[in-house]
Amino acid sequence: MKIWFNKVHDSRRQTVDTEQDEIIIGRDPSSTVVLQSPLVSKRQAIVRRENGSLRLENIGINSCTVGDREIIGGETLLFSAGETVRIWPYTLTFESSEAAPITAAEMEAHLRTIMADLELRVHRKLLERFDLYELQNNRIGDAESILMLEKNIEDVCRELSVFGDENDPLLEEVVGLTLRDLIVNQLILETDRNELGGLARLTHNEFDIPATLVPERETELENLTHFVRERLKLEEQNDLSGRIRRVERKFRTVFPLVRPHLHQELKKYLILRMLKKDLKDTVFGYGPLQDLLRAPTISEIMVVCSDQIYVERDGVVELSGRRFISDKVTESIIERIVAQVGRRIDKSQPLVDARLPDGSRVNAIIPPLAIRGPCLTIRKFPVHRFTMDDLIEIGSITDSAAMFLRACVLNRRNILVSGGTGTGKTTMLNVLSSFIPHRDRIVTIEDTTELQLHQDHVVTLESKLANVEGAGAYSIRDLVRNSLRMRPDRIIVGECRGPEALDMLQAMNTGHDGSMTTIHANSTDDVLKRLEVLVLMAVELPVSSIQRQVSSAIDVVVQITRKPDGRRVVTQISDIAGYDADRGELNVIDIYNCRGGELLQPTGYMPSFIDSLIASRQLQIEFLYDGRAATEAGRQVQGDENEDGADGAERGGRTASSSAKNNTNRKRTH
Repeated sequence: MKIWFNKVHDSRRQTVDTEQDEIIIGRDPSSTVVLQSPLVSKRQAIVRRENGSLRLENIGINSCTVGDREIIGGETLLFSAGETVRIWPYTLTFESSEAAPITAAEMEAHLRTIMADLELRVHRKLLERFDLYELQNNRIGDAESILMLEKNIEDVCRELSVFGDENDPLLEEVVGLTLRDLIVNQLILETDRNELGGLARLTHNEFDIPATLVPERETELENLTHFVRERLKLEEQNDLSGRIRRVERKFRTVFPLVRPHLHQELKKYLILRMLKKDLKDTVFGYGPLQDLLRAPTISEIMVVCSDQIYVERDGVVELSGRRFISDKVTESIIERIVAQVGRRIDKSQPLVDARLPDGSRVNAIIPPLAIRGPCLTIRKFPVHRFTMDDLIEIGSITDSAAMFLRACVLNRRNILVSGGTGTGKTTMLNVLSSFIPHRDRIVTIEDTTELQLHQDHVVTLESKLANVEGAGAYSIRDLVRNSLRMRPDRIIVGECRGPEALDMLQAMNTGHDGSMTTIHANSTDDVLKRLEVLVLMAVELPVSSIQRQVSSAIDVVVQITRKPDGRRVVTQISDIAGYDADRGELNVIDIYNCRGGELLQPTGYMPSFIDSLIASRQLQIEFLYDGRAATEAGRQVQGDENEDGADGAERGGRTASSSAKNNTNRKRTH
């Protein structure tokens, strides 16, 4: 039996050939397969042959996975040869007769490594000819500099014999990747800039198209790309994201039809074209990040080190396969990114937190703080503003829960959205704020402006860091205090992460009903414990006093969780039902949760403010049992609003149903 294994970010694979029926995997040198990593136990797993299949027993401390199934210590699993086994940070494949096929991601990483090594060789030669760092300072509109650089790239390629016969097998591997990248780049360039996100518009550059074009070769490429696009039926996709996804996923099925038409000269021209683009991106743009920044399918970019760039695509973090050619180039591009927003990063100030002009968040850290080399994180500003209908469509929330939250916003309930990093708290805050009546005066307060409210009467405030002299800083807490003097109807704080939690609670308790904020927490119960800690950061108060403040300030907590497959879903909607003096704690009761499965469903509990929702005709009592009733109630309220312009929060029935009152009274007594 042959066993192939490699580190997850390394395309080079090692092989072990054994006839043993029992294969020991671990860090110990006596193991059949030795995985040299401190994250692997000395004896991590045993794989045994069993009736033509394989059985894996995890005998280590850490878990491992087979396909999408996780096996914790002490568990066993039967699997077939060819399935991928992951023992972090290694990937293993068992095959009895022939090598397991390399995945598309592994193949792309391998090809990107080949291209990066080639670009590094050319880049070094270019540095011997002239100062690239000086050239980049004159890049704006300087066609002469671009032309000079491209001609020098051609000269260096000839000098290094890049396209010599000995390199033909190597170039044969990367030609498909370069053609795919060219098609994706064409799709982006053809799109109206107004339809692209802010970062995509910022990275539209004059050097995307080579200055040294060969008309004959360009005609051949145009015909080939047109053929591919027709075969992929890209016109069936309504947006740029859909077209790019189809190219990325289906290109390899069409490429065999194209390969016979790629003669030797066209292959060399295509690869040289891509080399010019990548090196110009390094000198004038953002290097390997250039294409990632403008790809609408990518929401976050994470540079771990020069040769490891991860991206978040459709909620899943994966290795991009792209890499910088050196740490020096990585640091230079980080400096270029933060400089456009008036920030600097160097050894005296090795940490920067900034916001790009389009609203994207950037965090950069370099040595001596970053031990492995410069590190960069970019959370891209979303192009599409989600609505509640979008969240329902993708399964993040149910119709019934959505209509309940809408009624809460209209009824001026104070809402706290909680969840972990990257779960979509700000997105949910954006969606909920869309239900606020246009007549209300709203003040938003954030560290980095991300909220995009549809209303006209919105005052947007953003905190400010201290200047180089250590003065001029204005924190979230300062802005919350100031907002109270601005006559707000509602206050929306992007996130409470410090002493400002106390001021936010005070604002909710002093007539600013309908305010909203977010907080990091793992469940609705944890929200209250975290709020206690944040308030204690501002002032020393008895915990019981803090809990009473929380009880009177917050009505609803919405918990969002990120699933292992990348989906972001609402898992709890809870009512803060008062302070229990006998037990010395708050009553937090779920109105909706995911008990017994992943689907959010009502628990049957009557919220403490149900009588107000029903009296104002914003919700029917049946919403706790049937989502359709809530939907119909919401439509009725919407119809009333359209009919005479009155907001659902201020109109409606005079009295609640007796059953609702009785249920509410029973809940409060309990």
